[in-house]
Amino acid sequence: MTHMDKSTPRGHYHPLTLMLNDIVSIYIELGFEVTEGPIVDSDWSNFEALNMKYGHPARDAQDTFYIKNKKGPDGLPMMPRTQLSQMQVMYPLAHKPPFKIVYFGKAFRNENMDATHEAEHSQIEAMVVSEKANLGELKGTIEHVLSKFFGTKIETRLRPGYFPFVEPGLEVDMKCFLCKATPGCPICKGIGWREVVASGMMNPIVLRNGGVDTDKWQGFAYAIGWDRLAMFKYGINDIRLFNAGDLRLTNQF
Repeated sequence: MTHMDKSTPRGHYHPLTLMLNDIVSIYIELGFEVTEGPIVDSDWSNFEALNMKYGHPARDAQDTFYIKNKKGPDGLPMMPRTQLSQMQVMYPLAHKPPFKIVYFGKAFRNENMDATHEAEHSQIEAMVVSEKANLGELKGTIEHVLSKFFGTKIETRLRPGYFPFVEPGLEVDMKCFLCKATPGCPICKGIGWREVVASGMMNPIVLRNGGVDTDKWQGFAYAIGWDRLAMFKYGINDIRLFNAGDLRLTNQF
């Protein structure tokens, strides 16, 4: 048996791993079940079942990669998932409500890569289906999670937003915890607010595609880009650094 040389330096958790451990533990405290979905997906669950029919402009906005010579049960090309929202259909098909779940992982889009955009990005999505799920519960859950994560009280505001799988759809901004709308702030750019969450009440079409009786049950869902939150918390100014393999980044943690 070989023994590690005591002079060998210990490794470091990647900042995204630290972030994930922190935020998932918050959801567990709230009673959420942690689960995961498939990375390679079919057209039906990635688009069709989420109310994005063939030719829907939202498909173009997601700029999808496709897998050559691999087709799903619908006869259409398979793809690396463009978001994690397919779980809004896949989980209810296998489980009866009520439930509160959180799931996480990578999503993939053919992005023009820059300091705030990557072809591979990290998402955490939460979904609640119950008899009384509502926007107040959604807002309160998001504020609690963000406040625990950043270690300070976080205020949020809701703005109308369009996402085919929720109705109504809402953009959630968090009030900047670092400044008071100071020009040059690395988080809010001096505006005082920063968009962090895409959310809304689950579209009845999506619930029915998941086999949920919409006369009895309703739900909400929201997605957080966890690499964006890690940039805010740890002061990282380029999202591409997370996947660059540069030890100068990870050795700081």
